[in-house]
Amino acid sequence: MRLLVTGGAGFIGSHFLRLLLPGPGPGPGPGPGPGAGPGRPGPEEPGGFRVTVLDKLGHGSSGDALRAVERLPGFRFVRGAVEDAALVDRLMPGHDAVVHLAAESHVDRSIEGAVPFAVTSAVGTQVLLDAARRHGVGRFLQVSTDEVYGSVADGAWTEEQPLAPRSPYAAAKAAGDLLALACHVTHGLDVVITRGSNTYGPRQYPEKIIPLFATRLLDGLPVPLYGDGQHVRDWLHVEDHCRGILAALTSGRSGEVYHLGGGCELTNRDLTGRILREYGAGWESVRRHPDRKAHDRRYALDCAKADTELGWRPRIPFARGLRDTLRWYRENRDWWEPLTGAADASRGAGRAAS
Repeated sequence: MRLLVTGGAGFIGSHFLRLLLPGPGPGPGPGPGPGAGPGRPGPEEPGGFRVTVLDKLGHGSSGDALRAVERLPGFRFVRGAVEDAALVDRLMPGHDAVVHLAAESHVDRSIEGAVPFAVTSAVGTQVLLDAARRHGVGRFLQVSTDEVYGSVADGAWTEEQPLAPRSPYAAAKAAGDLLALACHVTHGLDVVITRGSNTYGPRQYPEKIIPLFATRLLDGLPVPLYGDGQHVRDWLHVEDHCRGILAALTSGRSGEVYHLGGGCELTNRDLTGRILREYGAGWESVRRHPDRKAHDRRYALDCAKADTELGWRPRIPFARGLRDTLRWYRENRDWWEPLTGAADASRGAGRAAS
C-alpha cells in the first residue's frame, strides 16, 4: 500500500511511521479484518507499505522524529503544507490512501490565534480531499480528537454524538471531520475517521502536560496546574493510538467514525500526583494558575465500535505507560532540552495543555 501521511514528523505521526516501517521485521499490529482486501496489504506484512510524508516542520514537528525511518526502503519525505494545493496535487498521484495527521494541536495557541488552526485543519483538509478525489485515491483516513464533542458530565460519547466544539482548536478539527464526511456523501470518497483521547508517550513536544511536567521537574522547576485540577481526561498511549489508526485504515468501513480511547480517566490533579511521585517531588512544586477559557471539564469516549469492528482495544496499562514515558524523559535530556526553551518562550512556562 502506498500511503501519503501528512504530519508524519509530529508526535503521533512519527510513532505511526515506526509502526508502518519497523525496520528488520514486522511490528505488532492488527491483521486484516472486515474491509481489508486486494490492494490493502495487512500491517503484519513486512514491506507492505511505501510512505510519502508531507510535513511543513512547523511548531511541534521535528525532522529528528524521522531519523528512525528516513533511511528505510519505501520512505520519502517532502517538506510542505497541506494547504499548498499545487504541491498536494503533484504529490497525490500514485498513492493508494491518505492518512491525514497534520494539525495545529495546542488549545492555548488556538485561543491566542485561531487562523493557523483553521487553515491547516479546515482548508488543508479540503485541499487533500479534492486532490484525493481527483487522483482516484482509494481511502482517506482523517485522524481527529475527542475534543470535537465538547464536555460530557456523565457516561461516554458514542460516534453518533453531534459535534459541539468549544475551543478554536476543536472547532477547526470538527470542520475537517465534517468536510471529510461531506466528501464521502457527496462524491463517494472512501473516508474513515478516528477520534482519539489524550495521547501520551515518548518524544512528545514539551508543552503538553506530561512532557511539560516531566521536563520542568527534571530541571528543578515548578509545574503549573489549571483551576481546581479536577478536569478529567482519558489517557491513551501513543503506540495503542497508532495501532488503532492502522486498524481503521485497513479494516474500517467507509463513511464510519471510530473512537480510540485509553480507558483510563484521571483528573489533572491525580495525574500531577503520579508524576510528582515518580520524580520524588512534592506538592510544593506545583503552582496554581487561573483556569483557561472554555476549558472542557471532562472527555470520555465509548470505544465498543472499535473493539467490535476493528478488533482494537488498548494494550498498554497507564501505570506502565506513564512510568516508561517518564523514564524516557529522564534518560533523553539531549532530545528535549533544546525544545524546552522554545516552548516556554512561545507559550509561557506557566501554562499546560490538558
